[in-house]
Amino acid sequence: MRKLAYLKPVLNFIVIGLVITTLSRLFLFFAFKERVIETENFWYIFPIGLRMDLILLCYLVLLPALLVTFVPNKWIKFVNSFVVGYSFLFLMLLLFVELATPDFVQQYDTRPNKIFLDYLIYPKEVVGMLLKSYLTSIIFTLLILALVLFLAIKKGKFLFQTTVAPYKTKLILFPLVAFLLFFGARSSLVSKRPINASNAVFSTDQLTNCLGLNSLYTVAFAAYSMKNEGDTKMYGKMEETEAIARVKKYMNVANVHFNDPEIPFLHVQKADSLRNKPYNLVIFLQESLGAEYVGILGGKPLTPEFDKLSNEGLLFTNLYCTGTRSVRGIEAVVTGFLPSPSESVVKLGNSQQGFFTVAEALKQKGYDTSFIYGGLSNFDNMASFFNGNGFENIIDQDDFDSDGKKYAFKGTWGYSDEDLVTKANDYFKKQGDKPFFSLMFSTSNHEPFEYPAGRFKPYDTKPATVNNAMKYADFAIGKFFEMAKKEAYFKNTIFIVIADHNTRTYGKNLVPIHKFHIPALIIGPNVPKGKSYDKLASQIDIPPTLLSYLGIDIENPMVGRNLNDMSATIKGRSIMQFNDINAFRVENQVVIMQPNLKPLQFEIKNDTTLVPVTLDQELAKDALAHVITAGNLYKKRNYTLPKVKK
Repeated sequence: MRKLAYLKPVLNFIVIGLVITTLSRLFLFFAFKERVIETENFWYIFPIGLRMDLILLCYLVLLPALLVTFVPNKWIKFVNSFVVGYSFLFLMLLLFVELATPDFVQQYDTRPNKIFLDYLIYPKEVVGMLLKSYLTSIIFTLLILALVLFLAIKKGKFLFQTTVAPYKTKLILFPLVAFLLFFGARSSLVSKRPINASNAVFSTDQLTNCLGLNSLYTVAFAAYSMKNEGDTKMYGKMEETEAIARVKKYMNVANVHFNDPEIPFLHVQKADSLRNKPYNLVIFLQESLGAEYVGILGGKPLTPEFDKLSNEGLLFTNLYCTGTRSVRGIEAVVTGFLPSPSESVVKLGNSQQGFFTVAEALKQKGYDTSFIYGGLSNFDNMASFFNGNGFENIIDQDDFDSDGKKYAFKGTWGYSDEDLVTKANDYFKKQGDKPFFSLMFSTSNHEPFEYPAGRFKPYDTKPATVNNAMKYADFAIGKFFEMAKKEAYFKNTIFIVIADHNTRTYGKNLVPIHKFHIPALIIGPNVPKGKSYDKLASQIDIPPTLLSYLGIDIENPMVGRNLNDMSATIKGRSIMQFNDINAFRVENQVVIMQPNLKPLQFEIKNDTTLVPVTLDQELAKDALAHVITAGNLYKKRNYTLPKVKK
């Protein structure tokens, strides 16, 4: 054993790492036990977890193993200093992400992923939210890290310093050490590909599956995957021409001519009737307003104003969002772009200029175009995307700060919804006879759920709750329409109130479909009053539907459907992206695609009950075609409008 003493830092690193990840997995198991034990063979998370932990730790320990083996003994002080620091760094990082995991799982129903990385980019807003919503967890995490750091300083040198050993002995033993580390990192000698996250999938409950991973792995994989923008090969391959044809058959554009082979979906959407003075368009995007909070959709009685307004317009009762983040909702309602496993196009490099948006299309028609937001518009890269793609005016927190007016409330995420609607109404009044398009984006239903007191009768006795925040957001919706109805622009404007996504998206299925159900309500001239659209629909269908009301012909490359032009025989369709899982739903059948695995099909008995059925190969190809098309359109930069001739 003395001959192996020089490997002490390597062995200790692996053992301590396994202690951290195993204790964390045990804690998560008991924290979510009621959910996990519903899965058959749920105990698989522990052997799978051990395997995945060893993969990560063997990769991490490879560099120290090489140093303690090959660096000459005369440089042992340098080796020890480096290995001790390296071990401290990665074990503390491993511990930190595991300590952050329970709250992240509670919020997002999965281990830390690229959302975790996104939040690290915006420390001001996120730190404020964490301090107000997770202060106890933060204190506990800091105490644990401080204690571990103290012990590390006291014992670290003993644990992670190598010892002098004959160089010949180390060289003789290295092939065995290298084989064990190689085997541990790949976890297989027969597979052509190293083991990855898809090997942890053994059930149809994605939360249970992710407990078999560890959080440093999932975060590192998310960071690594950022280089694969627009890469859809994880689901399968398909020729571009076939993918385009399959997507077009879902567009309901049988009599439409596609104008440009370089922009495969470019077509002219004809107005039902042309107007000399086109209508304005206002999209009021609601943060996290899932259908479960909307009374008229069978949810909690938190939206009396929205419910009342539904008598004045067209209510969508069976609409599903495309994702779980605000930027995904913005992507859907402003660009109509298909959801994909990549990040939303709001944040991707190829889409920062020349990417189609409703704003760009209407700007070319002479509209004033604006984005109005009570927070900081640089969050989630919104300002950059909007500036490069047709939004002439961006009004955000800085404009509220500088205009000298007294507003109702400023919280962690910016000014309240009440202030937002006041600012927007003032801006719209100033447009006079010029047509305008505006995206308004609310903030108040975002954790930590802050709002001015005394505006409504609370639903919960505790003030800072999601239910009370939803009710305040509804109050602001009512106030906006109360103000707008007094102004001249109201009679010439198409309004839509629509959610970006739900709050917490969780459930025992691979894709918790019921958590993607969102409200939408269109109000305006020529919009049916007191009617509902009950057929299954997707968030990407909303922009084409809105354009149909404006009274002008508009060229666009959107693949969504104009829901005002749908025959009764056409089947409803929705598309949902949940982390790296894609769901393609047609009526009560849904095909679910997971990375590097064969697609699965389920029959939807209700939104929470999915029954496995035999895979319809054609439907699976249609599902794949939509994801392949999203990747191709992004990579080739042909989701755009033709360049305007000067």
